[in-house]
Order: sequence, then structure tokens, then C-alpha cells
Amino acid sequence: MELAQQQHLTKKRAAKEPFPVSILSLTVGAFAIGMTEFVIMGLLPNVAEDLHVSISAAGQLITMYALGVAVGAPILTVLTHRIPQKKLLLLLMVLFILGNAMSVIAPTYAILMAARVLTALTHGTFFGVGAVIASNLVRPEKRAGAVSIMMAGLTIANIIGVPLGTFIGQHMGWRASFGAISIMGVVALIGILIFIPQIRQAKPASILQQIASLASPKLLLFLFIAALGNAGLFAVFTYITPLLVQVSGFAEHSVTWILVLFGCGVTIGNIVGGKLADWKLLPSILGLYFTIAVLLTLFTFTVHSPIAAVLTIFLWGAASFAVMPGLQVRIMSLAQTAPALASTSSHSAGNLGNASGAFIGGFVITHLSITALPWVGALLVGLALLLGLACYIAERKSSLSS
Repeated sequence: MELAQQQHLTKKRAAKEPFPVSILSLTVGAFAIGMTEFVIMGLLPNVAEDLHVSISAAGQLITMYALGVAVGAPILTVLTHRIPQKKLLLLLMVLFILGNAMSVIAPTYAILMAARVLTALTHGTFFGVGAVIASNLVRPEKRAGAVSIMMAGLTIANIIGVPLGTFIGQHMGWRASFGAISIMGVVALIGILIFIPQIRQAKPASILQQIASLASPKLLLFLFIAALGNAGLFAVFTYITPLLVQVSGFAEHSVTWILVLFGCGVTIGNIVGGKLADWKLLPSILGLYFTIAVLLTLFTFTVHSPIAAVLTIFLWGAASFAVMPGLQVRIMSLAQTAPALASTSSHSAGNLGNASGAFIGGFVITHLSITALPWVGALLVGLALLLGLACYIAERKSSLSS
């Protein structure tokens, strides 16, 4: 009886135990990185005019950033695998500040491109190593929640940081936006220095062991699932403005507020998704993918009604980002010898999914119609769900037979 009471009290205390304040310093870093990734979208005309390049050339600053995250981040993670995690985070934030400071003073398009690639390299590795640190700062049953709090910085950057950065850029010049991001980077650097503890690490795996760990079929399958899920998201989200203006009938200036509402859904979903994943990891991932597929299918019809379209977009944003903390923890757990590399690779897979989704969406608009986007997105997410379900069934059979 006493033992049962003690266990009950321990569980009660655990439920009330707050997340360490150190995770918030990772959230600030994620916020700064989110700003530097997305703010350029609102400043393209200003950058193009100032550096005397076309809008399409300025758009390549976004493309090269995504490629820098997708390709460069895993390579940087492998090359820095022997550096203690706190030192590596500090080094990444120094490079991030340097990259944004270069953007402030970049005299030419080529130097601005180099600065963007430098900051992109820090992006994936920061989130990869940050997710491992966040999950190590809490008990195992709180890991997804800890990752979701760090990732919330990225989602809040979309709601607050990007509009603020765009406002600064339009009123004080685009370089001032990158100056503000550099200051955020300094705040994150100080937070990491003061609040992140030195975490004792096991002897780091060799480069060959890390790559071998990443080559696990189950891990590669979940990286593919992550890419498919993001492809479904970006096949629709990339073209959300023309969808809302041409099909739903919104005025163009109203779209900004709908995107802010989407961002609110994203932030709520991210936190709720972390709690769901801590409760039941794989079932929550599958349940959320099912929900996303249903919402995108419904969006095929609700897009024609302004009120229904806005409600669907809010719920879709929440569900789409609720799946991410659990997916991140699942991918890390499948690579015991190289969790940071696996975590970083999930961001690479996600960025490849973003690019693929945007390409597929463009193909659909050209060869079908813009109204076909939601159900095509639903098919991509449905494929991710089927692959995840097959893996779950195989795991259940394996555990029952053993």
C-alpha cells in the first residue's frame, strides 16, 4: 500500500515538474534561426533593388538556404561529432551571428549568398544537437514535450518574428532586419552559455559507425515518411495565397491575417503534439497523419467557403506541426549511436520534402488545376500514413512473436 502511495506521489510530482529554463535558451536560438530563414521572403523586392538583381535571382537566396540545410547540415554534424554538445551549440551560434552580420554589410549579391549558406549550415545542426540536448535535460517520458518547446521558437518566429522583421526591413532597410536577427543570436548565445549545463556524453561514435547507424532501413523509412509529410504540407502551403484569393475569394491583404491564424494553429499544435507523443509515440504520429489527410481532403471542399476555409487552415496547421516533435523523437530513438546526426537528417529530409512539395504543387497547377492541390497533398500524407502503419504493424507482430 505504502509503495503504491509513493509511486502515486512520484508520478504527481513528475507531472507538476516544470521544464528546465535552459530549454528556453534553445527556444530563443530557434526563434532567431526561424526569423533568418523566413524573413527574406518579405524582403525580396528590397534586396533585389538594392543589389541590382532580378526578383528571381533574389529568390535563389531562399533556394540556396534550403539546400544548405538539406545537404550541409548532416555533413557539418558528422565533422563536428567529437566536439562536446554545449561547445558545439556555442560555436554554431557564433557562426550564425557572423553569417547575419555578413548579411548586414554584404556589398554584393555573391557575398549575401555566401552569408545565407553559412547561416543555413548552422540551422540543421543547431536543431539536431538542440533536440538531443533538450531531450537529455528531462526524464525519458517528457522528451517529446521538451523538443516541442524548443521547436516552438521556430513556429513563434513565423507569427511574430517574420512580420516584425519585414516591418523593420521595409522601414529601416532590409539590412536592419538582419541586424535585429544578429542581436537575437547574441541573446541566444548568452542564454546557452549561462543556462545549458555540461552534459556528460558517452564516447562519440566514429564517422563510419554514425553513417552505418543512419543507414538502418527503419530509420531511412521514417526519414522518407517525414519527407512525404512535409511534401504534402508544402504542396498546398506554397500556393496558399493564390488558393485563398482565386478560389476562396479573399482580398490579398486579408491573407496576412489568415497566415497569422495558421501560425497560431502551428504553435498550439506543436505543444499539444509534444504531449501526445510523450503519451503514445507511434500511435500519436499515425493518428495525426490520419487527421492531416482528412483535413486536406475536406479542404478540397471547404476552400470554396471563406469561413470554412479559414477554420480548416487553422486545424490543418495545428495537426501538421503537432506530428513533428514525435517524429523527431522517433527518428532520434532509431539511431542510438548517432542521435544528433539522425535528428539533423530529419531536418534535411523535411527540407527536401518542402522543395519536393513546392515542385509537385507547381506541376499540379500546370497540369490539373489549383483546386486539385488539397487532395494531392492528402494523397502524399496518406502515403506517409500507410508506410508508418505498415511499420507499426510489423513492430507489433515482432513484439508478440518474441
